Amino acid sequence: MKIAGVDIRLDESMGLQTPVPERPMLFRPYPLRGVVARNRIILGPMSQYLAVDGAPTDWHLVHLGQFAMGGAGIVFVEETAVEARGRRTLNCTGLYTRQQAELFRRTTNFIRDLGALPAIQLGHGGRRAAVRAPWEGRAPLDPADPAGWSLISSSAEPHGPGRRKPEALDAQQIRTHIAQWAHAAELAVDAGFDVLEIHGAHGYLINQFLSPVANRRTDGYGGDQAGRMRFALEIVEAIRKVWPKDRPLFFRASVVDGKGGHWDMDDTLCFARELRDREVDVMACSSGGLTGSSDLPSVPRVPGYHVPYSEAVRRETGLATVGLGLITEPQQADDLLTAGQADLIAVAREMLVDPYWPVHAARALGVQDWINLLPPVYANRLLPRETERAQFFEATQKPAPWRRGQNLPARSEQT
Repeated sequence: MKIAGVDIRLDESMGLQTPVPERPMLFRPYPLRGVVARNRIILGPMSQYLAVDGAPTDWHLVHLGQFAMGGAGIVFVEETAVEARGRRTLNCTGLYTRQQAELFRRTTNFIRDLGALPAIQLGHGGRRAAVRAPWEGRAPLDPADPAGWSLISSSAEPHGPGRRKPEALDAQQIRTHIAQWAHAAELAVDAGFDVLEIHGAHGYLINQFLSPVANRRTDGYGGDQAGRMRFALEIVEAIRKVWPKDRPLFFRASVVDGKGGHWDMDDTLCFARELRDREVDVMACSSGGLTGSSDLPSVPRVPGYHVPYSEAVRRETGLATVGLGLITEPQQADDLLTAGQADLIAVAREMLVDPYWPVHAARALGVQDWINLLPPVYANRLLPRETERAQFFEATQKPAPWRRGQNLPARSEQT
């Protein structure tokens, strides 16, 4: 094997050697078409706002590489725009040029070298694009500013007070736009990604077509549920045509709108069946992003707060799901899988605190060879320490050496 271009010769295979039936569910491999995730742990997509002209930087290599080193099964790049005006901030990643794809490959190669599957989430901010970074208050960028750009959406409705009004895409523009998603998927192949996720949640462009909160159209891309789903489904179809058949396609959905919204679980179950029939393999079940004036309550933020949604989609449609939302404890994650509430578990912010969360989870769940989740250069260094720790009690019964001859009789006894 190679790590960062260096040949590594191993006496045995890298990774856990504990027989699969003896492992906790969290650490059993998960096949996804022609690839296999070494465990059920996903590093969820988290925007970093540190790209340059849409291209990843050294930050992305280090940021994402640490999670592969820490033992995750799938490592997701942040939401990545399919065109320049789809970026939410000036420094969000994009995948619409050959150069961007080439710069991503260094990171995808490194992730794969360490046994994880490199994954990318493609998206478009729509009317939520062109804002400043979170630490700058997310203020809208002025389109007259060289750093600003025009907005698009399903309808000419701003995201909220103080937000700019977008242009409603017409039918021809929609066809052109869908081709951009397919082009980004082709570039994702060139960039070396094994998993692709379409971001259809959190009030971004696809979600702006799905939910009647944002979609006020009266043509074939609006109106009833079928019309509002059409844009998303045509994107799925276009991507599935160019995305390799042996690689999995995920879709992230807001299962319910935010407080006062209109899209709810009944809509999602119908939509999930359509996704399944178009060869989507996994739904990542999230929520929110659009608010309205209905009686739909907000989702309470408790540990595992999206898991009831992943369980329902999985049970009602047969579509595999990702459980997510404040999942921070290893036993919690394993129990959710064992109970059939999800097929995979996404951990995001908790991994920022502990990039080696999978390694620590394996140890906490009793995996005897947990150390083998680490890169071989780390495991080789740590194995002797673990042997020493196993001998700890015996060692504490003996005095620590102090000087040569310390165990000889005192000088007065020798004369």
